[in-house]
Amino acid sequence: MDVKGQGWTDEESDGENEPEQFLYGIQGSCAADLYRHPQLDADIEAVKDIYTDSAVSVREYGTIDDVDIDLQINISFLDEEVATAWKVIRTEPIVLRLRFSLSQYLDGPEPSVEVFQPSNKESFSLGLQLKKILSTFTSQQWKHLSNEFLKAQQEKRHSWFKAGGTIKKFRAGLSIFSPIPKSPSFPLIQDTVLKGKLNVPELRVTRLMNRSISCTMKNPKGELFSYPPNSQAGGHCKNIPTLEYGFLVQIMKYSEQRIPTLNEYCVVCDEQHVFQNGSMLKPAVCTRELCVFSFYTLGVMSGAAEEVATGAEVVDLLVAMCRAALESPRKSIIFEPYPSVVDPNDPKTLAFNPKKKNYERLQKALDSVMSIREMTQGSYLEIKKQMDKLDPLAHPLLQWIISSNRSHIVKLPLSRLKFMHTSHQFLLLSSPPAKEARFRTAKKLYGSTFAFHGSHIENWHSVLRNGLVNASYTKLQLHGAAYGKGIYLSPISSISFGYSGMGKGQHRMPTKDELVQRYNRMNTLPQSRPIQSRFLQSRNLNCIALCEVITSKDLQKHGNIWVCPVSDHVCTRFFFVYEDGQVGDANINTQEPKIQKEIMRVIGTQIYSS
Repeated sequence: MDVKGQGWTDEESDGENEPEQFLYGIQGSCAADLYRHPQLDADIEAVKDIYTDSAVSVREYGTIDDVDIDLQINISFLDEEVATAWKVIRTEPIVLRLRFSLSQYLDGPEPSVEVFQPSNKESFSLGLQLKKILSTFTSQQWKHLSNEFLKAQQEKRHSWFKAGGTIKKFRAGLSIFSPIPKSPSFPLIQDTVLKGKLNVPELRVTRLMNRSISCTMKNPKGELFSYPPNSQAGGHCKNIPTLEYGFLVQIMKYSEQRIPTLNEYCVVCDEQHVFQNGSMLKPAVCTRELCVFSFYTLGVMSGAAEEVATGAEVVDLLVAMCRAALESPRKSIIFEPYPSVVDPNDPKTLAFNPKKKNYERLQKALDSVMSIREMTQGSYLEIKKQMDKLDPLAHPLLQWIISSNRSHIVKLPLSRLKFMHTSHQFLLLSSPPAKEARFRTAKKLYGSTFAFHGSHIENWHSVLRNGLVNASYTKLQLHGAAYGKGIYLSPISSISFGYSGMGKGQHRMPTKDELVQRYNRMNTLPQSRPIQSRFLQSRNLNCIALCEVITSKDLQKHGNIWVCPVSDHVCTRFFFVYEDGQVGDANINTQEPKIQKEIMRVIGTQIYSS
């Protein structure tokens, strides 16, 4: 079929509903009309050899010397909770579309780069970050790439795929342990490298090889293993893959290296984050002023509209945490990070600048942020308009509060932990993939259990952005460290409720008897509004987290006070909020079988599964 003269519309550019004759299968019928550079054909075949036939598709335009190459990047290696937090569909490949000159290929103009998921057009903000990374990578490679240069590299690859070549022997060696299917992530790295990076038995490493990628790997049970961020992972993920298999395979391998660690790099400058407790779960912008300006002008924060519409109670909770930290007498210590907000009236200036902190102006803008109940009474544009009337910095501050949250926190559905006696229950995941991987590896070796962690609401603004840190003997310490340095936990609810400030003044810990009396008194009072209230309306909020902790010898148990000195051995799972003086049940013991059974039941209904 002759494709010359075919018209292409913008609607067709995302690759949907394309007739198959316009994809890769057309080259035979068009050979007489179009000249396609042979190096392009060689690179396409290399993708098919290393991945699958469906990993690449081609669209030729006919009337112009352009060709679109769609590369399917398999992201099924991401854990479900990571994919949900990043708003990607892990069962659907990410499409990397490159537009080359059909006849010149690598000797032609630098290709344009598009990144998308066909079924995820509205919320695929991660695509902006990945597109920027791959565009930069392509520009750097294009400085020295040519068809002649690649041809020399390509000739080296051919020796790998001959009948008695290295790749056949390599696969034969692995087949002793498991068959090697055509995998979208066939390894191009040596097992000796893997053994140095992963602290797992040698046999298991060998069995995992057929599913590995350069930075992250899954075992047959679907569990995620990643290199620790404090090792060479950062540099390794930015290593340039070999050109022996062609440019298309090279950029696919580079994509696979970068995707698992996107949360470890600034979405604008692509430099590695430097945080007190390592990277967090969600990708974020760093605090460099140029990055903040770019972040604002790129419009990445526009996703705040969706958050206000769909997660109103979560947004209100984030605002309440911000307010508590800002109103605290310890704000100079705990209000971290301080907002970086561009002035809407002067896009070249920061209205809120961490280097020039102005708590009074910040408090004024925060006071102007309306309650979420008021927000939901009108359209988002109307909400923004009303906020702008109150204070031009109110809406930008709200955007920052939402977008700076680096943890995944969502309201639990009706399936909740009934013994917690609050309708405000949330799934809270803050560990980055690398930490979660180390946690699961330790869990296999030592097992785990659940315990509470209580902290005043003023501290959670920082926790959601910096992680649960070991504050012992630091300026962040509030209640002392009588049992040594580490993260303090307890299987008994009353102890952690005390650390949260429940039932008493801001920093005075109540006794268990006081909590029980207050709990009984509150439960006899008539409810002024339904327990299923959608919004948090009180300024008197208390928070407590339910964490999963590794039961290794490092966990120090002093009666019902537990201290974990290894931050990698504690991961938040659930978060509970009590308002208007509510008091939770002081007699909960997470070590009781019925309590553990209830926790596991709720976990089974959530996206997190061990």
